[in-house]
Amino acid sequence: MEYLKKDIIQSYRGSIEEEIIKDHALKAINACFQCGTCSGGCPSGRRTALVTRKIIRKAISNMEEVLNDKEIWMCTTCYTCFERCPRSVPITDIIIKLRNLAVRKGNMLESHKQLSHVLIQTGHGVPLGNADNQWVKLRVSCGLSPLPPTTHMHPEAIEEIAILVKETHFDTLVGYPKKSKTDK
Repeated sequence: MEYLKKDIIQSYRGSIEEEIIKDHALKAINACFQCGTCSGGCPSGRRTALVTRKIIRKAISNMEEVLNDKEIWMCTTCYTCFERCPRSVPITDIIIKLRNLAVRKGNMLESHKQLSHVLIQTGHGVPLGNADNQWVKLRVSCGLSPLPPTTHMHPEAIEEIAILVKETHFDTLVGYPKKSKTDK
């Protein structure tokens, strides 16, 4: 882990727009003219309160409230909005950046914190378990190896994940390990 650069782990200090456009690829946010194509084509928006256009408007307007908005967590990162955007605004990447900023401020949905616990424990967001697991059986039936080329195949990577989690204080941020009432 000698290649880990601790100095690039930063806390959120600036305006939302500044943080987003620091990333050269996200400077395109200013090309958004609020046509609504992103919201109109959003598969998640059909089933949730997600209005992609509103999130982007809040980000462009530097509205701090966007970092507290539960809607940023409803995006499934399918990239439909980006694929349909007439101005090629990387909307999904902007939403991911907003999530990162929200987490740095301590705003994260409880369900995402719980998923983070699974990630910290197993190195993967979807642990497969043993050979009787339905996902393992499905992979084999499709001609795939029983395990994907992730930490499932490389359990030694969990040590590296543990180092990253500690160095970035991500464990503290997501409350891992959960403190019991008897812990002090």
